[in-house]
Amino acid sequence: MLALTRRKGESLVLNNNIEVTILEIRGDQIKIGITAPKEVPIYRKEVYLQIEDENKAAIHPDGMEALKKLL
Repeated sequence: MLALTRRKGESLVLNNNIEVTILEIRGDQIKIGITAPKEVPIYRKEVYLQIEDENKAAIHPDGMEALKKLL
């Protein structure tokens, strides 16, 4: 893991086309802004993990049967 120190208003760039900017620091919370192309999906980690779990459940044999019933 790369750990960087940034102040309010400072940014970092990922992969030449994604910019992450520190917008606000208040106590133990940090507000960040992300500028990225529309085709780049951006999720909070807890949401991403839920999506992953749902995808895994959909390919589980029981999940496949449920999908077949929908069709």
